Amino acid sequence: MTKSYLHTPALHILSRSELADIELTPAEVIQVVEEAYLSFANGQSGCPTKLMLPLPNERDSLSYSMLGYDGGTEMLAFKTSYRQGNTNYEKYFPTISLYDDTTGMPFAFMDCLKVGGHRTPASTAIIAKYCGKEDARSALMIGSGRSGVNTLPYLLTAMPKLETLRLFGTHPEGIALSLATFKKYFPDRDVELVDDVPEAVAASDIVVAASGRAAHPRVQTQWLSPGGLLISVASKGVEDGAITQADYTIATNQTQMFDKHRRLAAPTGNLDVDAELPEIIAGRQPGRHRQEDKVFAFNSGMVITDIPIAHAFATRAIAAGRGRRIELWN
Repeated sequence: MTKSYLHTPALHILSRSELADIELTPAEVIQVVEEAYLSFANGQSGCPTKLMLPLPNERDSLSYSMLGYDGGTEMLAFKTSYRQGNTNYEKYFPTISLYDDTTGMPFAFMDCLKVGGHRTPASTAIIAKYCGKEDARSALMIGSGRSGVNTLPYLLTAMPKLETLRLFGTHPEGIALSLATFKKYFPDRDVELVDDVPEAVAASDIVVAASGRAAHPRVQTQWLSPGGLLISVASKGVEDGAITQADYTIATNQTQMFDKHRRLAAPTGNLDVDAELPEIIAGRQPGRHRQEDKVFAFNSGMVITDIPIAHAFATRAIAAGRGRRIELWN
């Protein structure tokens, strides 16, 4: 769908089912996410901290919104999310609205579940690529929920020299889906299932913790072997004060980490980090000081990385004749 088609203010409405079979490869997603971080580092994009509101009831509901502008696609976006129950994906409703700043026109309003399922592992893979030690050869994924399904194939795409891929999970369906997704992209490679988390952490160069209400000992940074990298995907499976045990600390966005995840701080409340991922990608900050450093990285979602993925999914879906074009402002 070319931008010239948008001659009247309208939204292309795209449902979850209409996006389900639209495909982007891990390499494509990693590329656009890395470019989005670089645009942000170079001042071409904007991304205020997310607004989050725990709802005042007894149903463990959560809502948040994010506003951002991606200079690469020249798209502005509003992302919203509501979930009733912390782990209830049946009542999880994320959406994203895209506006084209080159034409001044609305572009798409769409389900954002699939977008997040690709953005999160792409960011994780980029952190590992820039912040893992030079001779990293093994990776461990902790978690078998929705946010972890794509992690191992994305890691191997970004770091093709990885030799050993490990997975710890507690949900049989999630484990099966994770293994099937990995085989889809790497049919000749295998994943090792593990059941001892501290032992697997110590044996892995890269550790990704994306578990929810973890059925495992909460991961401690000090379990890492020298040179190890621990990436927390907003994980409740990481021990409080995790940054205090690290030699070097990284965040995708320090302000967002400080506002929403204070439990990772030192007892003094200090949540300073050594570097932010966009600055590392831009070459202005290192991914680590020394190869033997134990590095802790926090991967929190930034809407600037949702935008190019959503734009790519929407463009392909609309070109395939999907969705409805609604002129709300006629």
